[in-house]
Amino acid sequence: MRYSILSLLFVCLVLIACDKDETASPLLLESIYINSESVNFDGSLVSGVTITPIIRLSFSEAIDEATIISGVQLWNNQQEIGLNHALSSDNKTVSITPVNKLKTSTEYLLRINDELKSIGGRSFENQELRFRTVQGEMKLQSIIINGTDVLNENMITDVPLTLEITLQFSEPVKRSSFQNALHITGNNVPDLSFVYSDNDQTIQVTSAAELRYLSKYDFTIQKSLESVDGAIFEGYAKQVFTALDASDKFPRVSDEQLLTLVQQQTFKYFWDFGHPVSGLSRERNTSGNTVASGASGFGLMTIPVGIERGFITRSEGIERLSIMINFLGDQAQRFHGAWSHWLNGETGQAIAFSEKDNGGDLVETSFVAMGLTTVRQYLNEGNEEEKILIDKINSILTGIEWDWYRQGNKNVLYWHWSPDYAWEMNHPVRGWNEALITYVMAATSTTHSIPKEVYTEGWKSGQYTNGRQFYDITLPLGPDYGGPLFFEQYTFLGLDPRNLKGDAGEDYWQQVVNHTLINREHCVRNPNNHLGYSANCWGLTASDNHDGYSAHSPSNDLGVITPTASLSSFPFTPEQSKAALEHFYYQLGDRIWGPYGFYDAFNVQEEWYATSNIGIDQGPILLMIENHRSGLLWNLFMSAPEVKQGLNNLGFTY
Repeated sequence: MRYSILSLLFVCLVLIACDKDETASPLLLESIYINSESVNFDGSLVSGVTITPIIRLSFSEAIDEATIISGVQLWNNQQEIGLNHALSSDNKTVSITPVNKLKTSTEYLLRINDELKSIGGRSFENQELRFRTVQGEMKLQSIIINGTDVLNENMITDVPLTLEITLQFSEPVKRSSFQNALHITGNNVPDLSFVYSDNDQTIQVTSAAELRYLSKYDFTIQKSLESVDGAIFEGYAKQVFTALDASDKFPRVSDEQLLTLVQQQTFKYFWDFGHPVSGLSRERNTSGNTVASGASGFGLMTIPVGIERGFITRSEGIERLSIMINFLGDQAQRFHGAWSHWLNGETGQAIAFSEKDNGGDLVETSFVAMGLTTVRQYLNEGNEEEKILIDKINSILTGIEWDWYRQGNKNVLYWHWSPDYAWEMNHPVRGWNEALITYVMAATSTTHSIPKEVYTEGWKSGQYTNGRQFYDITLPLGPDYGGPLFFEQYTFLGLDPRNLKGDAGEDYWQQVVNHTLINREHCVRNPNNHLGYSANCWGLTASDNHDGYSAHSPSNDLGVITPTASLSSFPFTPEQSKAALEHFYYQLGDRIWGPYGFYDAFNVQEEWYATSNIGIDQGPILLMIENHRSGLLWNLFMSAPEVKQGLNNLGFTY
């Protein structure tokens, strides 16, 4: 019996000893992961930790959850960081995450101490892990202008003149850093003010005064911008464009007064700036002695308008006409009756337009012939002085050898001939373009006329008919989308398209109206997203531009609006042209209105506004507005008996 008691006591001692051994052995950390990266507990600093880490601690035994809060701690200097924790299904893995984002570029200490215990009561031996967070990235999350987020727009447009932009960032912004990092550069940038909200993550930027309307500004937030926690910023740069200032730049006048004002101001280009020796029209307002024959043809036609509108007296007009007509007939160099594109306004000698274009230019000559014919019909045969001019015009017109420009009786007219290069330019005049008047004038000649075959086999053998729809508008003739609007303007300064039908039934009124409407609709729909285009700001034609000169059209759209395009369309699209005129004068007049009327062109997106006037662009504005108002030039030109005969010869009805 005594033996049994001793045996039982021995077994109890063994069990107690065994139990003491088990609880004495420590709880082991088998692995640690920060996010998806395995980390070694070797005392070294772990770098590159994100500011929202997930730290997973895997132990050798199931963990007593009640001991985690005191047993696993995260510190920054002397400040303990709040942690969330979760256990795996077997309670062996603890996942901890900071309650709030950690600071960037900051060192932290993860402590696991002996307060952490297993369910079985084993303790963990104290260990520490040092890690450093990455330098975080602060994002610009939105740019609010006029209630719309424009952050991802290619261009920021319609910015209010009194700037008001709300910027939202992903992190609180260090205020001093922001005001040093934000830059707006451009024309007359006013002082800026800043209002911070949303824990300095939202900043409203406003200007103390107005920015310049329809202007380009560079909006930049530099990389030096910092968050409160030191997060880096990748930088931001965009061009912003201010909205249109819809206020009137000039006092309002009646519609008729505005038309007269535009005509009178434009007339000054031909009257005040006409060449002092020849009276002819300079190529442009910087041309010195260089006059343009085509522009001079238009200039001749402005004289009857100036007289009828009271800009000059009849005697003043006749005196100027005498100078111009006599210079064209007696001094100006001619090539088988045709004038060169450019002339010296003092000597009359031809000025080469290009290397081989130093002789006759038949298309420009036809503009002169149209002008001379129109003026002749205005003159009074009963007045001796005016009768002399009538006879002089007839002499000049009969001297134009239209048939010579068939280049050996070919059934087409050629644009150029040079005494030095003969026909080397080799440019046949084929339609559809601005040169219908060339064939009409050739057919009117009483001395050097052309047969109809030249018209039908020459002019009509080009890219003549179309018949397709563009922007839901049918285009009877010409290239797709119609080409530049001068195609429909130069010829029809004198030739009246209202009832004009071609030999194949072509309706020229439908042509000029529809081509103009297509051009306008292109600007309204604005498929290339050019700034400034609208139902009131339209018109693509040949003009100066920010890179030089080009024949602008829907298929060659460089963002350039040319006022002559819409204003010279007044007879064809009166309401649409009126809207453009009011926009150009009242809203943009402080930029595009000058001493000779509207400047040649402008490009809002390039912030380019011409200071040039070009004679061949100015003339149609004045003349077509007059045709819209009174039909004066149409009535004069169409009254010429040889014009009627020429049209009949070509099979036209009118």
